[in-house]
Amino acid sequence: MSMPRTFREAQAALASGSTSVVAITRAALAKAKADSELNIFLELFEESALAKAAAVDAKLANGSAGPLAGSIISIKDNLCYAGHRVSASSHMLEGYVSPFNATVVERVLDADAVIIGRTNCDEFAMGSSNESSAYGAVSNPVDPTRVPGGSSGGAAASVAAGICHMALASDTGGSIRQPASFCGIAGFKPTYGRVSRYGLIAFASSFDQIGPMAHDAEEVDLIYRVIAGPDERDNTSSHKPFPESIPEVSKLKIGYYDQCLEHPGMDPEIKAHVNAQVERLRGEGHTVEPVELTMAELFVPTYYILSTAEASSNLARFDGIRFGHRARGAEGVDDTFRRSRSEGFGPEVQRRILLGTFVLSAGFYDAYYAQGMRVRRLIRENTLEALSHFDMILTPTCPATAFTKGQISDPLAMYLQDIFTVQANLAGVPAISIPTGTHSNGMPFGIQLMAKPFHDEQLLAHARHAFPR
Repeated sequence: MSMPRTFREAQAALASGSTSVVAITRAALAKAKADSELNIFLELFEESALAKAAAVDAKLANGSAGPLAGSIISIKDNLCYAGHRVSASSHMLEGYVSPFNATVVERVLDADAVIIGRTNCDEFAMGSSNESSAYGAVSNPVDPTRVPGGSSGGAAASVAAGICHMALASDTGGSIRQPASFCGIAGFKPTYGRVSRYGLIAFASSFDQIGPMAHDAEEVDLIYRVIAGPDERDNTSSHKPFPESIPEVSKLKIGYYDQCLEHPGMDPEIKAHVNAQVERLRGEGHTVEPVELTMAELFVPTYYILSTAEASSNLARFDGIRFGHRARGAEGVDDTFRRSRSEGFGPEVQRRILLGTFVLSAGFYDAYYAQGMRVRRLIRENTLEALSHFDMILTPTCPATAFTKGQISDPLAMYLQDIFTVQANLAGVPAISIPTGTHSNGMPFGIQLMAKPFHDEQLLAHARHAFPR
């Protein structure tokens, strides 16, 4: 049988009796193998996936199946799944088998999703193109000569290629939303703390957030409602209650950052598309107003100063003695430490560790890290002030479409790929990228929507209302 492209299609096929979860899972695995040249999956969990599918079929037969029964899901290679390997796409963790489940993995399994494999990503989730993986770059399913975005490029590609209905990934500075835009799907970064980070291999703990990817905002909402909620194993997990209901709003108040559209690196076609969407929304009766984007020039440098500092701290444990790859033939503790980390970490991870160690070092801590924390607080305050006047704020997700592999070799140019997405992580607010356009070069792109903290459910509802599929 052919693979149902969306979860809705899979549910309809199951309801009609024309297929089974085992058949859908076999089709997904076959599709993944047929598309192996895209380098999306580092490993397919064929045995456990088929066993889970058979169990879900039994539950469907007796009426006890969970809300994600029939869905095929991939997980980014930084999410732990008990009895399965996880490597953060790094040689540092090559061969490591997780003894426990990440909370989000546990919750989707409990909801009767089938997890078919772990997806390739930038090493330790550090990158914007999926070219820094120790296991090779992922190809964009729309055009294999181009990147899928990063760091969750494999996750986005698994959905865009029609292998999976949904994917679980992580977003530290845009790592869900940017690849979603590049691959023509929807990707959601929840409010910081709304989804547990337990079982996520950390990059930058105060920025990292696990979130879902799917074909559209409606299916993103389905999986978000399964994974969201407090978790006693994550002390940053929020216990703030969920809204009892989401009032229907026929007319929205939407802000947009005019400065984003005037950015010198903005693609003219994407700019024209966003302007056309603004006029469409106004024509439908929504209030759409420009809002000043303050401190925009400080977003990317603040993010990279603080996130690399956290990366330096988080990755210090991988020293070849306590955790991670151990170099053969090393003599003594210092040599083991130096050689193990040099062999285990790739160039981009080493670059960020060095930068983070520098900004945390004596003599530079106050000038860089402490000052960065002050600027971050101001960015959050300014963001919340702007959001207080609107149901959501609209921006392009990215200034351009997916670029060709090897096109960007300058690290600074690569870091600027995050220019519109890092604000949500700095401020801890929810943000979604939804697919809205196709460029004349044939590549898809999206629009980003942000809302007030813990207005995740409202943002998803408003996104579906303003941008129906």
